[in-house]
Amino acid sequence: MIRSILYATDLGLYAPYVLQHALAMARSFKARLHVVHVVEPMGLFAESVLQTYVDETRLKELRSTGLETVMSNIELRVLEGFRDELGDNPEDLELIGSVSVLRGDPPISILEHAQKLAVDLLVVGSHSHGAALEVPVGRTASRLLQLCDVPVYLVPMLQHRSRHE
Repeated sequence: MIRSILYATDLGLYAPYVLQHALAMARSFKARLHVVHVVEPMGLFAESVLQTYVDETRLKELRSTGLETVMSNIELRVLEGFRDELGDNPEDLELIGSVSVLRGDPPISILEHAQKLAVDLLVVGSHSHGAALEVPVGRTASRLLQLCDVPVYLVPMLQHRSRHE
């Protein structure tokens, strides 16, 4: 029995397409839909560029309050995207149990969040908007398929491919 679903989104170009799959599953099972987006930590290059242009005090401030502001803005963007996407079906908003924006390594953070929520199904796109076309499954989706304790509903990004493939 599927009572709760976790939809992991990269907020990319195909996120609305994957969201439609997650909502369809939630509707059909009358399940609670939880949404998660994971922000990766800043890389060494970005950190060194910031250190070049920003003094230490401002850098500390950016690390604490700046990142929290960005995280809150992402969460608002996710909710606004849902409202836009669900326009004619506002009752679908009632299916959404939570929206979380986390920091960390995406596959690990998604798995930990799925465990914390004790979800029965994970919904994810096959790869990010930035993935090469010849890569059938992206890094995050691949790790989730390998490590997840619950079934994974993988939405393929077939829009990329020509009809001959």
